[in-house]
Formats: sequence, structure tokens, C-alpha cells
Amino acid sequence: MASIKKRPNGKYRARYRDEAKKEHSRHFDRKADAQRWLDEVTATIVTGIYADPRAGRITFKTYFDQWSERQVWVGGTDRAMQLAVSSTTFTDHPMKSIQRSHIEGWIKRMTRNGLAPGTVKTRYNNVRSVFRAATRDRVIGVDPTVGVTLPRQRRSEHALQIPTAEQVGKLIGAADEEFAPFIALCAFAGLRLGEAAGTKSGDIEFLGRVLHVRRQIQRENGGKIEIRLPKYGSERDIAIPDELTALISAHIKQFGTHGDDWLFVGAGEDPPHQNTVGYRWRKAVKKSGVTGFTLHDLRHFYASGLIAENCDVVTVQRALGHASAKTTLETYAHLWPNANDRTRNAARSLMRSALSTADTRLQAQ
Repeated sequence: MASIKKRPNGKYRARYRDEAKKEHSRHFDRKADAQRWLDEVTATIVTGIYADPRAGRITFKTYFDQWSERQVWVGGTDRAMQLAVSSTTFTDHPMKSIQRSHIEGWIKRMTRNGLAPGTVKTRYNNVRSVFRAATRDRVIGVDPTVGVTLPRQRRSEHALQIPTAEQVGKLIGAADEEFAPFIALCAFAGLRLGEAAGTKSGDIEFLGRVLHVRRQIQRENGGKIEIRLPKYGSERDIAIPDELTALISAHIKQFGTHGDDWLFVGAGEDPPHQNTVGYRWRKAVKKSGVTGFTLHDLRHFYASGLIAENCDVVTVQRALGHASAKTTLETYAHLWPNANDRTRNAARSLMRSALSTADTRLQAQ
């Protein structure tokens, strides 16, 4: 319900009630201005983008603090969100006053400060989730992050670093005896560092040749161990080759881990710290002479091997524990054979079949 009434002082009072039956009013010198304001408000209500004007006075940081208290996050997500919010240039701005230009200025500053495009995108997505929540809560009517241009990222085929099988073999051969199976789990089962560190001896089903990925290890500030579900909740069962089960079996026999013990042990009875893993990896890199790769690149090596053996997108997604097949395609689409590859292979098969019965002079050398 909306109305306009002329006051004794000559001004026009425009008022309306929102969906919660709360009354809002403003005073104008001209009736036309009062009507225009009511028309604009009515349009936002009809289109579903109405926001309480009073609610939008809350600052971005205050809203985030209140909203984040209601979220069920693991420690890593909470830290990432706090980092993204603290990096913004509008923490003390009222929510309703934050414009797209503020978001663009913040992104420009991060880029000038040398942050990688991937890092900028991650922080933007985290901050965008705050504005999306504010829109749902009717704190603001329009999300100012919509349509913002982000720094261009390298195409996945150029950004990925994938070692060869020979290079992986050299790294395993050069690694400490206790660390070689760790590298093998990353290279031949596609585990993330935290997942490999969180593997227990009982997670390997030797007869079935299956590895059960049930947890990952993360370190909070101060070095405290945090044991939680794999990234994106990607608990999964991975079919592993006989050679990997044999390598793990030998490791268990040599170092005496079993059952509920950590497969790889760090200080005391704890799983290995990521700094320790990094140190052992650098030693293996130096000794092997294989440079230019990170431990995470072994996960790309694993994915490329699955694709080379004609595994479909869903199979690769499940083996890697990706949140969706879209993530798998965005990362590895260029590794799958395209139409030209299939055409070439089909023609090759036809030609070989035809020439096998032709004169030997025409047969492929």
C-alpha cells in the first residue's frame, strides 16, 4: 500500500509498507518526485529486488561478521573468507553504497600488488558470496559484483605442468625410502598432499586393490593438526594397480605401520607436516635433476594418464574427487582427443586395413 499526502508545510509525504508491513516514508518538495520514488520502490518489490533501506546502512564488514557466524565452515574456508574480506577496500562502507566501481577498484589493486589471476579470482568469488547472501537477506537489492571483469588467466593447456613417466620414475627413485611411496600415491592415485598425509594403513584394501580416501590433513595457524573430510567432501574409493599395492605393502612391512596407524608418520605419532613433505620433495627434485614441477603436478600426471587410456569425464572426476565434471573439463578438456584426432585415427585404421592386402610397395613403412 502506498500513498502521497501534502503536508501543512507544503512538502509531499510519500509512504509505503514493505512485505513485512513495515512503513517507510520520505518527504519531497514536488509531488512528481514523490511519485517517482514510489514507482521505483514498487518496481523493486514487483521484480523481487527490494531491500529495506535501513538494512543497507550496515557496513560490509559488520554484515560479513554477522553472516559468517551462521555459516558451517571448516577452518580452511573460514581463513580464506577472512583473508578475502580483509583485503577489500570497502570494509567500512555501508552495504547499500557499495557500487560495481568499488569492486573493480579492489580487483585492480590486487592485480597491481602482483597477485596471480587465480588468487584474485578466488578472493573475488569469496567476497561475491557475501554480496549474494546480502541480496538473499534483502540487505541490498542488487549484487555489485555481477558482470565485473577479472584478470585473464592462462589457458589450462598452457598453465598445466605435467611431468613425463620417465621424470616421475626419476623422482621416486631419488626420494628418501620412506617418502617414495608418498610420491607414488600422488602420481598413481592422484591424491592431494593433504589426502596422502591423511592416509592410514587400514585405508588400503590389498585384495580388492582399492584405496579408500576418507580424510585430509590440514594445519591451522600455530601448527595444530586439523583432520577433516577431503576437499569438497570428496570421499572416494580409487582402484589402484598391483604395483602400487606392492609398494605400499613393502612400506608397511618396513616401517611397521598397520591398521589405524598413519601410513606416513611425522613428528611423534602425528601425520607428516606439509613443511616436512615440502622439504623431502625438494630433496628428491635436487637429487633427480627433474625441475620445474610441484608435488601437485603429479595429480595432473595421474589425470593425463587416465585420459590417455580413454577414461571418460565422469570416471576422471570421481578418481580425482572433483566437485563436478565441469571442474574436470575446465582443467583437462584439452587432453581428451578432439574430432580431428578421432578422424585421423579412424582414417589410419582404414588405411592399414586396406594396405595390408595391397602390393608391398604401397604398404606403410
